[in-house]
Amino acid sequence: MDYRQFGRTGTRVSELCLGTMTFGNEADETTSKQIVDRFVDAGGNFIDTANVYSQGVSEEITGRAIAGKRDQIVLATKARFAMGADPNAVGSSRRNLRAACEASLRRLGTDWIDLYQVHMWDKHTPIDETLSTLDDLVHEGKVRYIGASNFAGWHLAKALGVSALHDWEPFTCLQPEYSLITRDAERELLPLCQSEGLAVIPWSPLGGGILTGKYSRDQDFPAGTRGADTENPITFTYRLDDRAWNVVDAVKDAATKTGKSAAQIALNWVLHRRGVTAPIIGARNLDQLEDNLGATGWTLDDETAKALNWASAFRLGYPYEFIQFAG
Repeated sequence: MDYRQFGRTGTRVSELCLGTMTFGNEADETTSKQIVDRFVDAGGNFIDTANVYSQGVSEEITGRAIAGKRDQIVLATKARFAMGADPNAVGSSRRNLRAACEASLRRLGTDWIDLYQVHMWDKHTPIDETLSTLDDLVHEGKVRYIGASNFAGWHLAKALGVSALHDWEPFTCLQPEYSLITRDAERELLPLCQSEGLAVIPWSPLGGGILTGKYSRDQDFPAGTRGADTENPITFTYRLDDRAWNVVDAVKDAATKTGKSAAQIALNWVLHRRGVTAPIIGARNLDQLEDNLGATGWTLDDETAKALNWASAFRLGYPYEFIQFAG
């Protein structure tokens, strides 16, 4: 596996990041440990989790899985979403971020977090309160770098401006949703990150599993898959339209043409998009991980990449199209 510079920092991370949202949920601890070991054996050194994943269980499993190899892992976690019924155990306030960071350190069994991320914009907390707290955590040595996830363009731009104004530690990374299905980050987020030198680690590069090839527009979702999970349909509700199914068809065609799996095609496309540092892969078992690892070490040919780009094309809208038109 190749390594890439983590934004403007001096740290290098593997070109794939292992996400652990399945740990303690779809993958038990034994399987999770096997997934981590195989990922590290393949050259992976970048692992991402969050306190909210299985309400802390994912962090606990991750911490135990990397015990003995902590120094070689670039470890990322996140805080923002609710951890229980306490009205103050949510958001990016000074109170919650401090408590959440300490709790994550304990669960992960580590003295420091390499990348600490705000899991989503918090409209109820002034951004200067959030950023000053994160700056303190960096200076205390509990956190090495800070990042954001699920921010709009103006959220991220404002945060970078406030940090610069106060000489606080700036965000060095953005974790946006980005895939052939969901390319909206190309409007503002990716150009902003390229301009300011932020690392980009996309979540859901397989479009919530849609791009794995196991779904089709004219059949019910297979039992046991996320598509059949009516209790948590958010992965699909805002993605499944005619354009999305056309993308799925294009990915399947590319897989047939190249001899790669559909998941490998979709991952490889994201992996080589300008500005992307490391797509986040998730696996419920070793077979899924092995398939995802097969997305590295090669590049889509120009004809195949062009076909995927056309199938997944979307309207940039105003003012982006006007700016392009006006030159």
